[in-house]
Amino acid sequence: MKEFMRQLQIQREDDHRFYHHSRINQTLHLISAISFLFAYGLLFTDPAGAALVGWLVSMVSRQSGHFFFEPKGYDHVNDVTHEYKEEVKVGYNLRRKVVLMGLWLALPIYVMVDPTLFGLVEPGDGVAGHVRAIGIGWLALGVGGLIFRTVQLFFIRDVMTGLVWMAKILTDPFNDIRLYYRSPLQLMRGDVVDQGRPAG
Repeated sequence: MKEFMRQLQIQREDDHRFYHHSRINQTLHLISAISFLFAYGLLFTDPAGAALVGWLVSMVSRQSGHFFFEPKGYDHVNDVTHEYKEEVKVGYNLRRKVVLMGLWLALPIYVMVDPTLFGLVEPGDGVAGHVRAIGIGWLALGVGGLIFRTVQLFFIRDVMTGLVWMAKILTDPFNDIRLYYRSPLQLMRGDVVDQGRPAG
């Protein structure tokens, strides 16, 4: 357990120092984290609704921070190239995220063709039924994406790395709130780039 926690801390620190330089990105991660916690709670009573919140609010805010606001040039703080960071990224780097987000965008179109979503849902009536099917599909995509990368890491790294990454992803909302709760205020003060604040 001690080694698990040590590796979890390393993955968290690497993620923070390599991929969260922009205060805008950090602020969007804070919004994402808060909405993810809301979605976690909603999961027990309305799984489709939880997935809709998770993808439409949490993931959109989170990934737009990475795609549009995070610097892609040479990282002088860590003395590494963007290409190096993408190569060593344990989880979903930008290339993998493009695939994941492409599947996310394609799923509502597929639901129009197959309202049962491979038999996962009972076809509902009208717009509400369609939206519910999309929510269930996005929930399956999120769970599937988490399991797929975890198992993939079992083979390309090791079982511990995969399990640690899964734990990191599931607890990211709590950690992001701890790390980034000051970011909106720092951003309003004109502090646009985090110049290497430690992750702990």
